Amino acid sequence: MDHNKYQSPYTWRYGSEEIRQIWSEENKRLFWRKLWVALAEAQQEFGLVSKEQVKDLSDHAAQIDIPRALEIESEIHHDLVAELKTFAEQSTIGGGIIHLGATSMDIVDNADALRIKQSLEFILEGIKDLLSLLTNLIEEHANLQVMGHTHIQPAEPTTLGYRFAQYAQDIFLDYNNILQLHETLKGKGFKGAVGSGAAFSDLIGKDNLDKFEQILSDKIGLNFFNITTQTYPRKQDYQISSAIAGLGASLHKMAFDIRILQSPPFGEISEEFSKNQVGSSAMPFKRNPINAEKINSLSRLLAQMPRVAWDNAANSLLERTLDDSANRRTTLPETFLISDELIQTSIKILFGIKINKNAINRNMEIYGPFSATESLLAALAKNGANHQEMHEIIRNHSLNAWDAIQNNQENPLIKTMSEDPKFLDFITKKDIIKLMDSEDHIGMAPERTLALVKEIRAFLEK
Repeated sequence: MDHNKYQSPYTWRYGSEEIRQIWSEENKRLFWRKLWVALAEAQQEFGLVSKEQVKDLSDHAAQIDIPRALEIESEIHHDLVAELKTFAEQSTIGGGIIHLGATSMDIVDNADALRIKQSLEFILEGIKDLLSLLTNLIEEHANLQVMGHTHIQPAEPTTLGYRFAQYAQDIFLDYNNILQLHETLKGKGFKGAVGSGAAFSDLIGKDNLDKFEQILSDKIGLNFFNITTQTYPRKQDYQISSAIAGLGASLHKMAFDIRILQSPPFGEISEEFSKNQVGSSAMPFKRNPINAEKINSLSRLLAQMPRVAWDNAANSLLERTLDDSANRRTTLPETFLISDELIQTSIKILFGIKINKNAINRNMEIYGPFSATESLLAALAKNGANHQEMHEIIRNHSLNAWDAIQNNQENPLIKTMSEDPKFLDFITKKDIIKLMDSEDHIGMAPERTLALVKEIRAFLEK
């Protein structure tokens, strides 16, 4: 790399080499050439070009010469035509029939759709790996009780597995959304300047257009929209970017929760911190959750991609405008590079995640008894006590207990309530202590957790 010039962080820092290769300049031009060869092969079946011409194109399809193409582009200011001319210079027999009857977007849009298809396949495999890792964590901690929080305040106990299951359920929904879009992905096909197929109709006859496109669809492995303008409907880009941004939202929540739980006042889970890792240039003691923060940062940017795709779809006036072209050169590849980085970083966090059971138990001991007050109130009312009166007494006990905790004392709630004579008129001390055991207050969390694991694994193994 030339470090004296700006380099996008996506060229080296974020995303995988596989996604970078899919969206590389060379690969784009290879796709263009493959489509030109496929077009010539289909036209050969209708007697428009010769076998020798097709072979000549096929023989030179991999001979990418970007410097020569850029030289031509500097003169004509059209990147696809510059590549076409470069290809034609190399193909002395078949060069004269390249692009016969086509418009630029017959090539560009189908190439983009094929690259989107490859990218979705790569992303889907990454999500499967992430879900596999998550289901293992869920299963391992299905019964590990932790303090649940609402409004970032202690609420009632849950289990760590159930918390992980929330993330997995969201990501599983994202996987299915993205999978459906992959399975229904379409390209423009070969329909010419306004989508009517007029030029190809003149070449092979209107009655042959459906057969012609089907041949090309089979050759390149891509279904086509039946109705297009000069481009395939930009609504498809919006649907895809929205689904991938949805995955970003799921990973953002998971990473944000990890950041909160890594904070020392919680201290229950944390991402791995290597021996030589530096947390801060000024504060040597810092153990910052840099991977979770990176997920939050990049997913925030990913969330903006559907906004641009929406504009591209809504502002594609009449049969086409060119105001989507420049932004799609970055939004399409960066959508996939960001999502890939989010997936791989999430895998890295979960693979090395640290579970601090001492902190979990400490927090349960401090805050768990408060959650059991709901069970005690119900039992008192069931035994004939006045609900509103008991509620007020429990509230006062709870406030006193909060004050004790704030003064670094042990939570006295179980002791004070089990000795309150107003409660003992309706329930025994032994039963109060039993009801105040927060370990019995996790409902169906473990069972539902394991059921989700079974559902996800069954789907992924199909």
